Amino acid sequence: MEGIKAFLKRKDVVISARRYGIDALGAMAQGLFCSLLIGTILDTLGKQLGVDFLVQVGAYASAMSGAAMAVAIGYALKAPPLVLFSLATVGYAANALGSTTLDGGKGAGGPLAVLFIAVISAELGKIVSKETKIDLLVTPLVTILSGVILAALWAPAIGTAASSVGDFIKWATVLQPFWMGILVSVVIGVALTLPISSAAICAAIGLTGLAGGAAVAGCCANMVGFAVLSFRENKWGGLVSQGLGTSMLQMGNIVKNPRIWLPAILTSAVTGPIATCLFHFEMNDPSGGVASGMGTCGMVGPIGVYTGWVNDVATGVKAAITPMDWVAMVLICFLLPAVLTWIFGLFFRRIGWIKEGDLTLN
Repeated sequence: MEGIKAFLKRKDVVISARRYGIDALGAMAQGLFCSLLIGTILDTLGKQLGVDFLVQVGAYASAMSGAAMAVAIGYALKAPPLVLFSLATVGYAANALGSTTLDGGKGAGGPLAVLFIAVISAELGKIVSKETKIDLLVTPLVTILSGVILAALWAPAIGTAASSVGDFIKWATVLQPFWMGILVSVVIGVALTLPISSAAICAAIGLTGLAGGAAVAGCCANMVGFAVLSFRENKWGGLVSQGLGTSMLQMGNIVKNPRIWLPAILTSAVTGPIATCLFHFEMNDPSGGVASGMGTCGMVGPIGVYTGWVNDVATGVKAAITPMDWVAMVLICFLLPAVLTWIFGLFFRRIGWIKEGDLTLN
């Protein structure tokens, strides 16, 4: 047993929740962002501006999402070059097969399948890397064959399972928009701020529609909320880095004083049901849910909502983009998170739960 542990340590195979649930998952979301999400944005811009070149570039970027996710995961797992490059094939296969269900229908498990399968094939590739004199053949063969075989065996089932979970959440949100609006908004907003990837979670289960709108509300409540709440400590730099970057920057302060999270959490509990019950605010971005978990990071959440509107109009689901749609976006994504978090923050500062300096970013 000690020999196996020493071998795995030498190969940098670290079996831990942090390595797979935080490092790999976060990297996967970045790969997804740099391919499918950027591709969707370029495609939308191209169609709106009548620039066919942008549409074509967007299609190329979107088509590489599986490969981009797998390579990003391999990078997070510190895979050597031959393993890293081989993961492009693994990711493509896992994403393609995970996007189908066991009965041949359309599945939502592409990103989730890539996560599981790329992790396993990357670790197997790392184990055999440089262990033979024909490493140039052995390492790519082990990485690609293990990944593609696992994709063929597992990915459709993962796609079916992910679709079922996503469909259940979306169904429950339509059935109980108030309570599910609160639940989805709070949970996804918390996931956004934790050192895990809310975008990857939303993409893995295909969180769109009304539930996707609640997720957007929760993410914006955390990002815009923390940006405004900590303005007195961090000024304009903090406003931009958190409002357009990530509320994850506050994790160190949250560990020191968890109460500083309450204003953003309470805000998400308010804006979630407002989004689902009052405005029927939906996220139908063609990227399949990744934008639902991005909030105002690079304005991806609002852009995703807009691309969803455009797509719905094009497919006849929506008649037109109305002024009320824009009012809902401004309120849910920007105004309410800023005002409500600031008000809640004043209360918690007054009772001493949040003190001067608690939100200062280093």
